[in-house]
Amino acid sequence: MNTTGRRVLAVAAAATLLAGCSDSDTPTAGPSTAPSSSITRQTPPPTETPAPSQTPSATSTPSATPSTPPANGCVEQKLQQLTLREQAAQLIMTGISTKGMTAAERSIAKAQKPGGLLLMGPGASASHTRTAMAAATTTATVKGIKPFIAADQEGGKIQRLKGSGFDRIPAATVQATWSDDKLTARAKTWGGQLKQAGVNMDLAPVADVVPASLGDKNAPIGALDRGYGDTPGKVGPHVAAFVKGMEQAGVMTSVKHFPGLGRVKGNTDFSSGVVDTVTTRHDDYLSTFAAGIQAGSDLVMVSTVTYTKIDPNNRAVFSPTVIGGMLRGDLGYAGVVITDDVGAAAEVASVPAGQRATRFVAAGGDIVITAKASLTSTMVNALVAKAEQDKTFAAALQSSVGRVLALKQNRGLLSC
Repeated sequence: MNTTGRRVLAVAAAATLLAGCSDSDTPTAGPSTAPSSSITRQTPPPTETPAPSQTPSATSTPSATPSTPPANGCVEQKLQQLTLREQAAQLIMTGISTKGMTAAERSIAKAQKPGGLLLMGPGASASHTRTAMAAATTTATVKGIKPFIAADQEGGKIQRLKGSGFDRIPAATVQATWSDDKLTARAKTWGGQLKQAGVNMDLAPVADVVPASLGDKNAPIGALDRGYGDTPGKVGPHVAAFVKGMEQAGVMTSVKHFPGLGRVKGNTDFSSGVVDTVTTRHDDYLSTFAAGIQAGSDLVMVSTVTYTKIDPNNRAVFSPTVIGGMLRGDLGYAGVVITDDVGAAAEVASVPAGQRATRFVAAGGDIVITAKASLTSTMVNALVAKAEQDKTFAAALQSSVGRVLALKQNRGLLSC
């Protein structure tokens, strides 16, 4: 099936208009010194209408997905079979050990049946990973719906799986020196290794652009050699090439971290109060995300940074302007939207764990990453309670679950 066909299937019913919660309701925490693991369908609220694009390179690249999806009987059938709690759990991606679930993680996965599992910590060999992921998949499968198995496999300093059977992937700064064809071919190889090991999703590539004037002073990207270049024109083609290679291997990708971490100094994993005071709604730097979407990326990851020139009252993951207005509206993206980590990250530590999930879904998001497996039940409980109390939120939750299930159907993780 071609990319357009997959993207058409990967969308569920349009979400009900819903305004997100403001971060201003929650006190802002001071800088955190606690270490943290690395690490939306919504149209704008009734008072907001997406402005027409002012920057063709950033906003005119169409998504491969139409805004109104066709009926999908299989997804609707599965939605009807799932309880509200099981639906909510499909929106959580829970951190587990790359070497296999610990007893505590297994207990959580068995009880909660999260829709995704994120590999955390140093990895083992490909053969060991394959066995461990087969067991993890069995544990988290619910009513014939298998979980996403995801890893941060970018290269360089950010490569979760490095054992026997996995190539050591060069940093993005090295990948950026290759031709697009070479990068696509190499990404296909890396993706094939993930596929063989039972990993079906790579939370990559990085589409953030770090300007030359900032360079290594940019802690999340520049200091870690995670960027493909210092201009959108350099970054976009490499983002697309990486996505295409993984796609050829049958591995899902997630371009990140919308609308960009390239202009900040702090790393949201370890610091709070990280703010971007430069990026605008129709910024040229957004064209790199458009390139990834056009290349067929299955997901878009949203950052936890606050963008003062876009939505000063909400972190991006809680912003209907960022998710509904910019990503869904301006870029025309109708696929699955996922958070950066909101489980262990210092940036969101001041926000109650349950609200991290409900605010994201209220803003139009779909999958919530928690590197802390222990927060899984808290987030599922919060989603269920909110849906039981608020019919509008319940409709948004169902739309998100529909998008997740449609993607799983396309990728062979769901059958009717």
